[in-house]
Amino acid sequence: MLMPHPEVLRRLLAEYEEAAADEPAGAAGEPGPRTRDLAYTLCVSTGTRDVRRALEAARRRLADTPEPAAPVDALEPAAPVPGGTRAGVGD
Repeated sequence: MLMPHPEVLRRLLAEYEEAAADEPAGAAGEPGPRTRDLAYTLCVSTGTRDVRRALEAARRRLADTPEPAAPVDALEPAAPVPGGTRAGVGD
């Protein structure tokens, strides 16, 4: 089974939790449309049919995945190569 990238899964999980907490429930306690859409996407992404199982699967997957590394932008620039060029630039 294909699994989404951990960052995608992390974002889906956060969006679902936020929507479930903030979106007003409809008649008879039904979740709102955003919450339902995110629940469906989580189920598809985790290969489940029940949002509770999807949440468990997502959390389990994220617990087994290391935290993301620093973005490339945050890394220090490459040290200049003698002669004023960087290796690989313009090759």
